Amino acid sequence: MKKASLTTRILIALLIGLSLGLLAGWLFHGGGPLAAHSGTLAWWIDEVIQPMGRIFLRIIFMVVVPLILSAIVIGTMEMGDMRTLGRIGGRTLLITLLLSTLSVGLALGLVNALQPGKALSDARRNDLVAAYSAASEKMIERGANKPSLSKTLLNLIPENPLAEATNAFQPDHTGGGLLAVMVFSLFVGVAMTVAPQEKTATLRGFFEGLFEISMTIIGFAMKLAPLGVACLSFAVAARLGLDLFRTLGYYAAVVLLGLGLHQFVVYPLVLCVLGHRSPTSFFRGAKEAIVTAFSTSSSNATLPVSLRVAEKNLGIPPRIARFVLTVGASANQNGTALYEGITVLFLAQVFGVELTFAQQIVVALMCIMAGIGTAGVPGGSLPLVVGVLLSINVPAESIAIILGIDRFLDMCRTALNVTGDLVVAVVVARGEEKADPCAG
Repeated sequence: MKKASLTTRILIALLIGLSLGLLAGWLFHGGGPLAAHSGTLAWWIDEVIQPMGRIFLRIIFMVVVPLILSAIVIGTMEMGDMRTLGRIGGRTLLITLLLSTLSVGLALGLVNALQPGKALSDARRNDLVAAYSAASEKMIERGANKPSLSKTLLNLIPENPLAEATNAFQPDHTGGGLLAVMVFSLFVGVAMTVAPQEKTATLRGFFEGLFEISMTIIGFAMKLAPLGVACLSFAVAARLGLDLFRTLGYYAAVVLLGLGLHQFVVYPLVLCVLGHRSPTSFFRGAKEAIVTAFSTSSSNATLPVSLRVAEKNLGIPPRIARFVLTVGASANQNGTALYEGITVLFLAQVFGVELTFAQQIVVALMCIMAGIGTAGVPGGSLPLVVGVLLSINVPAESIAIILGIDRFLDMCRTALNVTGDLVVAVVVARGEEKADPCAG
């Protein structure tokens, strides 16, 4: 294990955690010999195993805000002029919208063709709603209290950047959060580009030092990654169990099919056509970031790994990688958009709500917008799903049906989100640096 790469060690730890978690779930919950002691397993998960798993995540989240601030400021300054910044920013936005549109279109097509919602019986539906009703109430409250579109856009310009940074990971925060921090960082970077260099040299050195310190601390955290991943995956598998997979198997299969098609069909096509990059070499270079994203269920936690992978393995210029990937951690969530599209239509089918073509187009647009700015933390998309459900008269409490299995699907869609960030960075770098032509 010591000689294996970090990616290999994380993957092995993930498999060990999932296997032991499924075994524990059967022993204590699935009719196994220790079913009478299920409370003991719950205590160990809540008080020992999950806290151990969250240590390395806490260390990463501890430096996410300074990392984002320094990365965007440095990346913006390294653009050199406003014309280059505008060109790169515009290309990033265009590719992001393209990928999100393709992902939601794929989601709607799969749900209409396969009809997963009609495979769930009324009895199973009622059981799931009852089992997760308490957890769903919190999601409904957060989803119903989301600010209007105009206020959301206004919140992107923070009145108090420090307050936004402080509350960036608070689920009930209705401000701009990390996106507002990114906008503030962009303003600082632009101002430092325009201001006389001799007067900002010290501040530039501060941000460069802050970036290096943040990456160094991330390196400390990643040494704990295999243990943390094993603990987190154990907790997920033990709580899910095989029964929940059987109940929601068709829905989960449709989500995984959509994610798989986007990951291994859409992305390779975009890489070849727009990025002129071999998909095989891309996935080989990006595997560490993809595995980390799957393990942590957090785009923000994976950001430092993505930055290192982009610069060292994929050869993307640092100024482009730092700008595109840092913004993409919150703004490019096409895996989330795909998941939301499938989930909303699935729940509509479960409750017999027939959506017209026009209504489905509205759902698609809402999912595209929701995918931009979703919090890059585990479960960050669920309140947005509630908001879309309320807009099409699907009972908000229906979110309880998918809560149990959401964490596993969150792992999968986060891997797609992070891959998408790297794909966008490759395409943008191709336009700026004329990357190598696509190899077979």
